[in-house]
Amino acid sequence: MKPNILIVMVDQLNGTLFPDGPADWLHVPNLRALADRSVRFANAYTASPLCAPGRASFMSGQLPSATGVYDNAAEFASAIPTYAHHLRRAGYRTCLSGKMHFVGPDQLHGFEERLTTDIYPADFGWTPDYRKPGERIDWWYHNMGSVTGAGVAEITNQMEYDDEVAHFAKMRLYDLARGRDDRPWCLTVSFTHPHDPYVARRKYWDLYEDCAHLQPEVPAMDYADHDPHSRRIFDANDWRAFDITEDHIRRARQAYFANISYLDDKIGEILTVLDETRQEAIVVFVSDHGDMLGERGLWFKMSFYEGSSRVPLMIAVPGGQGKSVGDPVSTIDLCPTLCELAGVSMEDVMPWTAGLSLVPQMNGLRRTEPVAMEYAAEASEAPLVCLREGRWKYTACALDPEQLFDLETDPHELHNLAGAPAHHDILTALRAKAEARWDLARFDAEVRASQARRRVVYEALRQGGYFPWDFQPLRAASERYMRNHMDLNVLEENQRFPRGE
Repeated sequence: MKPNILIVMVDQLNGTLFPDGPADWLHVPNLRALADRSVRFANAYTASPLCAPGRASFMSGQLPSATGVYDNAAEFASAIPTYAHHLRRAGYRTCLSGKMHFVGPDQLHGFEERLTTDIYPADFGWTPDYRKPGERIDWWYHNMGSVTGAGVAEITNQMEYDDEVAHFAKMRLYDLARGRDDRPWCLTVSFTHPHDPYVARRKYWDLYEDCAHLQPEVPAMDYADHDPHSRRIFDANDWRAFDITEDHIRRARQAYFANISYLDDKIGEILTVLDETRQEAIVVFVSDHGDMLGERGLWFKMSFYEGSSRVPLMIAVPGGQGKSVGDPVSTIDLCPTLCELAGVSMEDVMPWTAGLSLVPQMNGLRRTEPVAMEYAAEASEAPLVCLREGRWKYTACALDPEQLFDLETDPHELHNLAGAPAHHDILTALRAKAEARWDLARFDAEVRASQARRRVVYEALRQGGYFPWDFQPLRAASERYMRNHMDLNVLEENQRFPRGE
């Protein structure tokens, strides 16, 4: 029998807070219990440090240069198979509760059911423009108001959303337990926290009042001391319009940590339903990308620095043993991993899929293949690419000097070794691997062509009648609870779990 699969995805969770499961100072009892029985990938990386590109890559096992999902307004093509397609093709019931930031008219991408709408728009309105370097699009670019406005609230746009995501996920698990469908299932539950704005409920905020981690380990640097891409991020975030104080930083980080504990409660509720309904499932916990959280003065994502690009990744198999894997891996590896764990073949598309199954690492084998990342969205003016191989991280962009960091001796990436004669050989080797993988001029041309097409389409579709692509959840009220075309006795028996106790 094929295993059930529960995937829990969170948004913008910094992987350095999960060095081997959650850091011991985080108040996350449910995630800690999950970590104890999981294979924990201590050096997992996003395919791209932004929501839509990272998520499309996670679902498809391909990098943005292959999916065409370069930024948060790039269409995810319906012809690209996702893990939901592969599993559904093999007989799985596939369901999504929550965010996946699909852009375009296809809002399912292999999911048979979608229980909520998305929290972000599905159209092309957030398209960057490489023709206008340095331009800020104020109405949708991040700004530092998320930091200066950090604090406490009992309800926000994002809390309302995640409360709903958890509720519908639990209701679907109860429904699956009723046994009316004998197919194995894959339920993806995708939250928007701890993504900024940094606002938390008081019960979680108070957990971190005396936390020793409310200031970054690496203080803010002068603007001129940052690398060119980091300066572009500062400009995109409109940093000059805000005076960021240590108190702002402390409050923003406190709210962020509080929202991790909020998520832990939600995840605990879902895992409790799974347990109480006696359903076994493979459980995957992952984030789409990280958050710099004020380290070196940077916030949010959009860079290859560890806080932005490294993510937590844990996989718990029923009856499996908890252990840690240190080799670098990628979120694009999850699609082939899920398929292998489910006994589902990807043979028909493997020649075009970049991800590698993590099952060998789960079984104790080492990995030598480098991890690749790409970024071609807001705050960039040309695509950036990155390789993580062993202790080394190499970054290249046609506009910027190369970067080479030794993460073993320099985990905060403060010393660029690209110009150091002693590291010439490793730089040359990684540069050669990057050049073999990427044609940066072609990549840039493809991004610009995509942006141009989307600008034309978006402006056209906003003229005259407007039909939104946003997913509209439909619920047949006449098929819920008790109605006169139903037999009350049959209804009550079928809706009960467990029956007859």
